[in-house]
Amino acid sequence: MRPYPPYHITHTYLDRELARPPAAGSNQGSYVVFWWQEIALGHLFISPGQELTETDYYAALLAAIKPAVQQYSALDASSSVWESWALPQGLVRWRAWMQATFATWLPAAVPAQVPVSAIICTRNRPVQLRRCLQQLRELRCVAAEILVVDNAPSDNRTQEATQEFEEVTYIREPRAGLDIARNTGIRAAHYPVVTFIDDDVVVHPMLLYRVWEAFEEPATAAITGLVIALELQTEAQLIFEKCWSFNRGYVDKWYGPEYMQAAATKAPPVWEIGAGANMAFRKSIFEQIGYFDELLDVGAAGCSGDSEMWYRILLHGHTIHYCPRAVVYHEHRKEIADLKRQIFYYMRGHAAAALIQQEQQPQAGYTRHLYRKMPQYYARLIKTGFPFFRFRSRTLWVEMKGLVSGIAFYYRNRNRAAKPQS
Repeated sequence: MRPYPPYHITHTYLDRELARPPAAGSNQGSYVVFWWQEIALGHLFISPGQELTETDYYAALLAAIKPAVQQYSALDASSSVWESWALPQGLVRWRAWMQATFATWLPAAVPAQVPVSAIICTRNRPVQLRRCLQQLRELRCVAAEILVVDNAPSDNRTQEATQEFEEVTYIREPRAGLDIARNTGIRAAHYPVVTFIDDDVVVHPMLLYRVWEAFEEPATAAITGLVIALELQTEAQLIFEKCWSFNRGYVDKWYGPEYMQAAATKAPPVWEIGAGANMAFRKSIFEQIGYFDELLDVGAAGCSGDSEMWYRILLHGHTIHYCPRAVVYHEHRKEIADLKRQIFYYMRGHAAAALIQQEQQPQAGYTRHLYRKMPQYYARLIKTGFPFFRFRSRTLWVEMKGLVSGIAFYYRNRNRAAKPQS
């Protein structure tokens, strides 16, 4: 089989230079992420062999960044005068306008430390953990506390790696399960905001400052942030980014009572709020609504402990903020076999979480979502993918198996699992 063409990721900073169309190549695509200083504005996929004229490229660039620029400038959605400036002949005027627009979003001074507890739940991954801890040490603004929760380790390598960083607190949690480890970290945290950092992500230098900043709004109970692909070198990575992406866009979104009222009986898609790879909480929220449900996520159902928590927060009338200025970079699975395993557990956890959420609010519509809408959805995908089942269709069978497995898991364990407690 012919190797799948990789996509080269380019981060283009529009405050430094006007972007130019990448050279087209038949053996490589381009994924371009546009920034204004430290704020991500949008992205653009350019397929292998896709030729773009300079005019076409600028049009695509402007379309990619328009929603974010409209938000940050507080312009009406119909206003597009700034777009005519974003061309070589109007570049000086455009840059001056952009500089003024983003001045209030870029801090003049950044504190060296913020009152945030950063929690890393890990298991038998000392190499990734060392990289993660080194990054956290080198941030422009660091956390007041870093906790490493070593989840049911088979050896002492994680503890040994942690001992290289005197500012880090090591906690061994002998019971296996990601949500068990998360709850252990929350209980041990000493600061009012807790943020979870995966050991395999690369963190943006301003991540912890932006997390802390988001909680300056008293109504915010939790946040999720922007997750950008770290690399797109294989078909599996590209499938994940195009079909299962953690990237929720470049504009702020708020989820609160209005969101729940609008979707109260229609299975609110809380899984769209963000990704567990980049999330933070006001610590006091757990005292009000309970901790992560230990029936979910890795080591149990397989996934969706984060989305079930978001559902519970919303159900109790609180607000979640998707903040695209809080950024991490995620390393997707490289091999198709690993991707399939990951997606199986995603869907397994998705089904179990949906039924748990149905318990919490019987009129929510999650059983209809699982037993009617999902079969219809997969029937359409099978029809579309037949007979070759390429790219998006390569994971269809494991997705459906995951859903069935998740339903069975829920009914086997619902009476045995301890409910989330504060």
